[in-house]
Amino acid sequence: MKIGVLTLHRCINYGSYWQTRCLQEGLAAAGHDVVVLDHHDARIDRTEWRCALRPTPPAPGTTGDARRYARKCRRFHDALSGLPLSAPFALDQGPPAGLDAIVVGSDEVWNLHHPWYAGQPLFFGQPRVAPHYVAYAASFGHWPASGAELPARYAQWLQGIEYISVRDPSSARIVAGATGRAPALVLDPCLQFTHPTAFAQSADGAPDGQPHIAVYGHNFSPAFVDAMRRCARQRGARLLSLGYRNDWADDQWLEAGPQDFLHAMASARGVATNFFHGCVFALRFGRPLACEMTPYRSVKLQGLVQVLEIGPHLLTPALGGRPPDPLRAPGQQTQALLTVLRTRSSRFLAAGLDHAG
Repeated sequence: MKIGVLTLHRCINYGSYWQTRCLQEGLAAAGHDVVVLDHHDARIDRTEWRCALRPTPPAPGTTGDARRYARKCRRFHDALSGLPLSAPFALDQGPPAGLDAIVVGSDEVWNLHHPWYAGQPLFFGQPRVAPHYVAYAASFGHWPASGAELPARYAQWLQGIEYISVRDPSSARIVAGATGRAPALVLDPCLQFTHPTAFAQSADGAPDGQPHIAVYGHNFSPAFVDAMRRCARQRGARLLSLGYRNDWADDQWLEAGPQDFLHAMASARGVATNFFHGCVFALRFGRPLACEMTPYRSVKLQGLVQVLEIGPHLLTPALGGRPPDPLRAPGQQTQALLTVLRTRSSRFLAAGLDHAG
């Protein structure tokens, strides 16, 4: 079939890029003709780039960071250009015609609190331009199931998506409440698909070979910072901050592109993060993990904890306690759950696309 992947592919974000590429390549490996639906909005693009050029408050002596972040943005642009993209179209219009099916997701495509993509009808299948719609690993992000009821028009639009899967229990509860149907719970594409080209280990400007702990995120608490620095010294590893400035890390790789990020994660001795996809890539490569819970990402991270039973690797500052050791690997139970969920995810996609075909 000719399939369009509809997601947040234009974000300057490692997780957004890799979930897009993994989903596209995973579907293509199954024999389909797959394009990423290339929606554009000038206002959103400007906002995204402004945020990417100054993602964290400037620190003293960091006047050159804007140039380094600009190099990061260009690497994302180059990587995005290498994806099989559809003809460009406006975000408030429908994708090109001629598709057999549209796969919506992964990522926060249904997040009604997203700072610039919130509530876009396109991600709810409006206007409907293909005969079949499938949602794979979609998420409401930090819009919680305990919040207000899903507005009626969004609930109605979700009814028109024949096969729905989500990546977290909170999104599952929202969908079930809105549609009366329990969606499948599946893996993020970065955990589900293992197509070899998506996880090639080559990278220009890769780390110099010294043992490192990958730091992914920003605005960590002092307690978490102290614990990570202490652990790194004890283990003889350097702290390598990827994509964002963390002055407490030994090295700042602000300009790391998507492939650089992948290489650094795969070769790390451990991962210290407060991002959802920081956890995802640590699990994908079997890397030891420590994650600090933050209010903005708490719904997504709690969902990952619940699904894959990685609670010992997370710290909630409000609860106190000592941060987890970043060189503590996920246990066998987590790996067993990943195997079960990969099978479930494959069955969901096969059923949804067989129905569309």
